[in-house]
Amino acid sequence: MISEEEYLYFADRALDGMADILAALGDDRANRAPDLPSANSAYAIVNHCLGVLEYWAGHLVAGRTVHRDREAEFRASGPVNGLLDRVARAKHQLRADVAAADPAAPLRHEPRPGHYLAGQGLTQGGALLHVYEELAQHHGQLEITRDLVR
Repeated sequence: MISEEEYLYFADRALDGMADILAALGDDRANRAPDLPSANSAYAIVNHCLGVLEYWAGHLVAGRTVHRDREAEFRASGPVNGLLDRVARAKHQLRADVAAADPAAPLRHEPRPGHYLAGQGLTQGGALLHVYEELAQHHGQLEITRDLVR
């Protein structure tokens, strides 16, 4: 299995890449969705990723109480600098959550009903792998979104 530092290296690369894209887009373009059906703005994509971190690493792995409105994550908008501050805080919190995780242990809570991983007997390590999966795929989506809104 990979070490905590290896995991965080790759998670940080995705988060840092997203932060760089947001900063380069600026407030106007970061809050603009591409002209495609059901497309999300860069701001909303990153906001959603922070929801993923809080729910999967914070709630399911670390056991914190989290009140998440997943659908609202995709409607979010606002100034880029505030979101960049949230990304920095989320990276710090992820370090703490990964350090406290027991990869082989069961989750502290079960994923929401209807989620494809609910009822799968997922471990804390599996949930953290899902976090990285989400970060990596949304980083790629953000790169495409950036190219379309330029």
